[in-house]
Amino acid sequence: MSELQNKHLCTNSEEHQFTSGMHKKSSMQHFVSKKHLQSHCEEQALECDVCKKIFNCPSALKLHVYSYRGQKPFTCDVCKKSFRRSGAWEANLRTHTAERPYKCDVCKKHFSQSGLLKSHLRTHTGERPYKCDVCEKHFSRSDHLKSHLRTHTGDRLYTCDVCKKSFKWSSALKLHLRSHTGEWPYTCDVCEKHFSRSHHLESHLRTHTGERPYKCDVCKKHFSEATHLKSHLHTHTGEWPYKCDVCGKHFSQSGHLQLHLRTHTGERPYKCDVCKKHFSQASHLKRHLRTHTGERPYKCDVCGKHFSQSGELKLHLHTHTGERPYKCDVCKKHFSQASHLKRHLRTHTGERPYKCDVCGKHFSQSGYLKSHLRTHTGDRLYTCDVCKKSFKWSSTLKLHLRIHTGQLP
Repeated sequence: MSELQNKHLCTNSEEHQFTSGMHKKSSMQHFVSKKHLQSHCEEQALECDVCKKIFNCPSALKLHVYSYRGQKPFTCDVCKKSFRRSGAWEANLRTHTAERPYKCDVCKKHFSQSGLLKSHLRTHTGERPYKCDVCEKHFSRSDHLKSHLRTHTGDRLYTCDVCKKSFKWSSALKLHLRSHTGEWPYTCDVCEKHFSRSHHLESHLRTHTGERPYKCDVCKKHFSEATHLKSHLHTHTGEWPYKCDVCGKHFSQSGHLQLHLRTHTGERPYKCDVCKKHFSQASHLKRHLRTHTGERPYKCDVCGKHFSQSGELKLHLHTHTGERPYKCDVCKKHFSQASHLKRHLRTHTGERPYKCDVCGKHFSQSGYLKSHLRTHTGDRLYTCDVCKKSFKWSSTLKLHLRIHTGQLP
């Protein structure tokens, strides 16, 4: 083994340079290509003393020996990272130079590694050679299969050092860390809005361009995001593949199921740094923060009014158009908001889902329950600015104000 370590593979020092011993590699040195090494290899049986594996080339045996000794002879001068193979060292160097020598002949996209190009080509061919033995789902890349397997095993290998929360994927941890650092590195050049994820910015840009690249082959409807198209397709197939193991409810998207599960676990992982309130969804926290900043980024083009949420603007526009898209199938009454229709349906079903924990009385709306609770607590939240008298309900205050204004409706 020592003779192999000290033997130079190439005697032409002007073309290739090696250091003695472990052959420490610098980015300023030439490296020996695989094809060049093969020109020195002869058909001979070289055996590893450790595992008895046979090699027909001294360089192949030498690299194999490094794997036992933990040696990484190729070092990057930029980031000081070390590698066992020259090919890995060369690929890492391209992350600093931005070189992308491998080109896709179909879409002309360039890649820094041949393996990345090979994986990319499967997006054109549709090839999915990696199969999950549990659910038989196929994947185009081995790392995608490896990540998928965690959905079966539940392994969470990546832990946040701040809050100790664990994640199945390193990318999920990286995104989560931004909730602690407040980092929003992706900026829209049009409205200067910031985003924590690149694909969120990409989707947002379509709100400016109006682009809807995803088309439904059934009804020809177009969508701005692939996930929206995927969810839409379920309206044609009737498929709701994601099931809650607790209550048996089905969902069309895995993300919707994940959010629903928090209604059972009570998990609220997103925390407001201002008032310490917790939320089950990142979008809910984002909306809540505007109550502290006063930000109202959504503007009505008709009357110029601003709103803190896009949904509020959408509903407001109905006041200009008179649109009432939500229809009651029982009495044919129309509503401008889905929540209004939902509440209205309880007048037909008699459903009263909101229960008072004090007296057991049920209510059809959460607002009614909230008002009722004041009969137990005695809270008087509404105060007259004129005489400072307080009332339990806003309607009572409204009536009281007529004493001061003299209004006779």
